[in-house]
Amino acid sequence: MLVTEEDLRSRLAPQGAAWLTAALATARPTPGSGPTPAGTPAGIPASGVPDGPAGAVPVWELRFAAAGRACGTPETAAAARVLLLHTARPPAATVARLYRHGSAAERLAVLRALPYLELTGQEGLPLVEDALRTNDTRLIAAALGPYAAAHLPAHAWRHAVLKCLFTGVPVTAVAALAQRAAGDGELARMLADFAAERTAAGRDVPDDLRHVLALCAAGRA
Repeated sequence: MLVTEEDLRSRLAPQGAAWLTAALATARPTPGSGPTPAGTPAGIPASGVPDGPAGAVPVWELRFAAAGRACGTPETAAAARVLLLHTARPPAATVARLYRHGSAAERLAVLRALPYLELTGQEGLPLVEDALRTNDTRLIAAALGPYAAAHLPAHAWRHAVLKCLFTGVPVTAVAALAQRAAGDGELARMLADFAAERTAAGRDVPDDLRHVLALCAAGRA
């Protein structure tokens, strides 16, 4: 769920709350800007202000990078970054650049913001897929939010569920798990194979694996 500005301000010290107000003001589109029109060159938002190497870095992007110093805890900093992205409505190229060149904390915020950005079903998937290739459990959990639930193909989604079991990410992090797992025989097969491997190796079968198996069975006729 997107944290509101008012809620986040209430969690911050006065100096941090003032910083948030000023930062969000720099991210709000100017009147008449809106989404990038068709035919606008890549990296140029609807306002016509260059966004990226060809022009000055927008102030809100500098605030995005500075949130960790201004907002106290990692969680409040992440919430501030998500709000900045939601407010700025940047094009897909900017979102990808912030992720690719960002710190782990900045990447986490980009992943959490994906459901609230104006991206197509393909524009954010490379970021989700990149996060799922890591062993950073925070990034894996963030990658499996509502955007992945809506857009990640079935094969990749099944492997992402297994990745959670491999790395110890609670499956409660997987958005729409019950809906997507229901009746999924292939996922059930993969989980059963994984459980058999662990049993043969003398290792415990995670409770989360049994839970997902039950969800798969629940959707079968």
